[in-house]
Amino acid sequence: MTNPIARNSKDIAMQLPGLVSMPGDERYASATTTWAKQRGVAPRFVVHCRTASDVQAAIRMAREQNLPLSVRGGGHDWAGRALCDGVVIDLMGMRSVILDSDRRAVTTGGGVLVSDIAAVTDAHGVAVVVGSVGSVGMTGLTLGGGYGPLIGRFGLALDNVLDMQIVMADGRIESASAERNEELFWALRGGGGNFGVVTATRHLVHELPGVHSGMLVYPFSEAKSVLDNCAAIAAAAPDEFSVQVGIVGSPDGSFVVAVIPTWCGASQQGDSQLAPMLRLGTLLTGTIEQKSCGALLRTFDSLAAGRLRVFLDCCWLPALDGDSIDTFVLAMRNAASPGCAILTHDFKGAASRVPTYATAFGLRRDHVLVEIFALLPEGADPRDEQLHLDWIRSTREAFRHALPGGYPNLLGRNEADRATLSFGPNAARLIGAKRRYDPDNIFSSAIPLPHHGC
Repeated sequence: MTNPIARNSKDIAMQLPGLVSMPGDERYASATTTWAKQRGVAPRFVVHCRTASDVQAAIRMAREQNLPLSVRGGGHDWAGRALCDGVVIDLMGMRSVILDSDRRAVTTGGGVLVSDIAAVTDAHGVAVVVGSVGSVGMTGLTLGGGYGPLIGRFGLALDNVLDMQIVMADGRIESASAERNEELFWALRGGGGNFGVVTATRHLVHELPGVHSGMLVYPFSEAKSVLDNCAAIAAAAPDEFSVQVGIVGSPDGSFVVAVIPTWCGASQQGDSQLAPMLRLGTLLTGTIEQKSCGALLRTFDSLAAGRLRVFLDCCWLPALDGDSIDTFVLAMRNAASPGCAILTHDFKGAASRVPTYATAFGLRRDHVLVEIFALLPEGADPRDEQLHLDWIRSTREAFRHALPGGYPNLLGRNEADRATLSFGPNAARLIGAKRRYDPDNIFSSAIPLPHHGC
């Protein structure tokens, strides 16, 4: 007797000729390989989409077969939401980047990586507001927020979106902007991929031929004083200055303090603005230099290496102050292994001046995003994994003055309680948008939304 699953698979492949791959196919293996190694997830099919019409067909097929659906862009989500046990819509064939002739906007495909955009804009002395890592998918980054080193001057990535093309749950292709489908546009800017599949986005472009930046490494033995000095400088700095700090493992298995300041203002001021960051303590290595925005994105290449087990949590702090710095240092002294790390992102300036109700993103006040994570080899023992999970949880809980919730793009699965706090006064409106645009919850694999009863 013919296997009904196999027969069904062949029928689906015939319905979408040239687009479908299944386990055992080379394309399937590539599309189901993500930054964070996933276990126990085996998609039935991957649909390799090149156009919005392909996405329509994939959604229709998933609905007809009553299969779960997920969307793979850059595949950088630590929680593995790009993959599901049903149908994966792979957007990596949609990586076009088209700069307008007047260099005021750029149109990108739904699967474009941050580095793809920089490769185009760098050559023209302009920049799009992106994140901190080039291998991240631009669409997912933007839909959830988009912290990055340009945040103080230009805001979040989502604050710089002009319009989006999206394939809805019922298969319609819509355009969303400040003038068309305004409620959908509001929800997309912060609500993640909960409302459809974004197949193209137009982003605002800024004149920015380069930045001043560098990774400065200080000894962990001086962590307290280095971070205190850094925080004091950052508190008085203008919008064009941002800084990330981290305590990370070094090649010899010890920990070091990494300070990554960035100046995105007038070029002639770059050296003078960042010079104090070279004197935070005993500088082990690192320099400040002028570089392209694309070169800046390579700062964290070592942390973005794929095929590792990744565990992560986050919290928002009102500021990087003495109490939180003490917590940083103590947490890293008790770290489970050299694979543990803590990293911060600024939220200030232009991002804080956007009204809370203007987009779905819920926290519009100065703050510091803290990432607490662990990178483990693919074959790590489950007991080691639990040890690292316990360290991550206890570290987040140790930040006693954390603000409610956390960055939705970094929350785990089934964290609706924290998502409700994260979206704050926008939570009820966001749930209303979900009910309106995706009442059957087709796009259930996206970042968590608030409780429906909020």
